[in-house]
Amino acid sequence: MSRKYKFDDNEKLYFVSFATVFWVDIFIREEYREVIIDSLKFCQKNKGLEIYAWCIMPSHLHLIIGTHDKPLSDILRDFKSFTSRELRAAINRHPTESRKKWMLRIFEWQGQKNSNNLDWQFWQQDNHPIVLFNNFMMDQKLEYIHQNPVVAGFVDDASAWLYSSARDYDDTKKEKELLDILFIE
Repeated sequence: MSRKYKFDDNEKLYFVSFATVFWVDIFIREEYREVIIDSLKFCQKNKGLEIYAWCIMPSHLHLIIGTHDKPLSDILRDFKSFTSRELRAAINRHPTESRKKWMLRIFEWQGQKNSNNLDWQFWQQDNHPIVLFNNFMMDQKLEYIHQNPVVAGFVDDASAWLYSSARDYDDTKKEKELLDILFIE
């Protein structure tokens, strides 16, 4: 892996994106998005994860994150491992999941193909962390994260996307949203 894509300095902020294998659009259901939200909250409270921006799309997540405690690579590894197990259980117990067999088959097939897994792979292996070393890059990635649902055609206004920090950055919105964030200034 290129050195360009590593968490080299925990004192800096990073832009990360990661997706489900084969870009399976699992996060169209609230129950599955809640696993992500709850897990991010846990990492904030117990692992020192700092979230500056975030967005959950149907098949992937975007984050601007930092930490001063545990290394970011460890936090993301634990997050992806835990959410993979939790989402597998959530899919299995979902009473009306119409795509259950299809999704489980894809995640199991991918897990068996990859020697890093025992029998299951939910997330693609890469995070491609990009260090945000100046204000231009921070602004660019913040805009990219918040505009992702607009560009995808899900909403006309970024702050209308519930599973994003766009509302937190929008001064015209009274209600703040699902995760506590630190603001990029």
